[in-house]
Amino acid sequence: MRTAEVIAVGSEMLGSTRTDTNSLYVAERLSEIGIDVHVKDIVGDEREDLAAVFRLALDRVDLVVLTGGLGPTDDDLTREVVAEVLDLPMSIDETIVDKIRARFERRGLTMPEVNRRQAQVPRGARVLDNPNGTAPGLLIEIEHDGARGRQAIVLLPGPPREMKPMLDRLCTGRLASLAGGERTFRTSLYLTGLGESHVEQKVQPIYSRWRDRTPPISTTILAAMGQIELHLSERDTDETRGRATLARAKDELMEVVGEYVYSTDGRTMEEVAGDLLKARGLTIATAESCTGGLLLSRLTDVPGSSAYVRGGIVAYANDEKTSLLGVPADLIAAHGAVSEPVAVAMAEGIRERTGADVAVGITGIAGPGGGTPEKPVGTVVIAVIVPGHPAYVRTYQFLGGRAMVKFQATQAAMDRVRRMM
Repeated sequence: MRTAEVIAVGSEMLGSTRTDTNSLYVAERLSEIGIDVHVKDIVGDEREDLAAVFRLALDRVDLVVLTGGLGPTDDDLTREVVAEVLDLPMSIDETIVDKIRARFERRGLTMPEVNRRQAQVPRGARVLDNPNGTAPGLLIEIEHDGARGRQAIVLLPGPPREMKPMLDRLCTGRLASLAGGERTFRTSLYLTGLGESHVEQKVQPIYSRWRDRTPPISTTILAAMGQIELHLSERDTDETRGRATLARAKDELMEVVGEYVYSTDGRTMEEVAGDLLKARGLTIATAESCTGGLLLSRLTDVPGSSAYVRGGIVAYANDEKTSLLGVPADLIAAHGAVSEPVAVAMAEGIRERTGADVAVGITGIAGPGGGTPEKPVGTVVIAVIVPGHPAYVRTYQFLGGRAMVKFQATQAAMDRVRRMM
């Protein structure tokens, strides 16, 4: 059993007020036991729609996991639709009714009769106990003739506090045995400073060779705000061999993009920068204009950052750059607030005022207004001072809206701190 599809059931998740988070957890837990989620669906509380999606899932994967739609109301259709599609008669399990009734009685309440619907069990299904709610889960296994082999359908309640423990028990029990001996092993590289197409151009000659090996190494390249992610995965029956194969593959990629890789273990940029500062016994302070304190906020999002963060100043207006950071007014007049001399002066000013070892100055035009032909929206100047190095300053051109420009600016600033350390 290698492939899975997750079907999240509930019309509320088709609107703007609810988000399906269950499928993320299901995909993570199944991956750990070697079952890869190939498709995710969200289906409203419509019988025909759910039946159509469920039939498609049965045709293309080994394991179908449905979350939600197991409640007591008329629009909770998951049990009925699954039983109907599989042509399995259902009957009331009085043991489940007794458990639901006892749950109500512990709260001094009488069980409504509608809750008996939750005790309906398709013939041959295994009931999954739910100590955190009234809706039990269900596991249905089907034995096919020929190469198709065994197929499984899992019905889980929608509330995460009920769904997660139930799935955890399955993943250490029956689903683990159905998954077989193979597991999926993964590793990732996180890069910044290069665009997606440039990364692809550098690494494609390497990973194109991996598709021909046995077993193949699968690769995924993802563009996220301020970074590119390279994800590698391989299936193997031997953990030591699988992880060694991925380690060699990662080393091959590092040879061509290593200078842009800031993390291979999932740490964020602020965690990487913070760990370097702490390891070297250095402190940092920030002087920010267009980023409005976002750099300091990201640095202090890391627990324990008080060990290396001294403080920061947001000097948004020009006169505040002068009064708070000591940037000469004639320097701003001569070069403009968004200029390399001013960014360096901001970094020098915050270092002098805080006594920090490392200082960062950021000034720019985040938009949507304020740009000129000479300095369009997205122009950001970053200056970094690190002991033992000459002051670094560079003018960047970032694309995107205001939030994207601000985030990319802080990402570039921390990456420069990382590189200089």
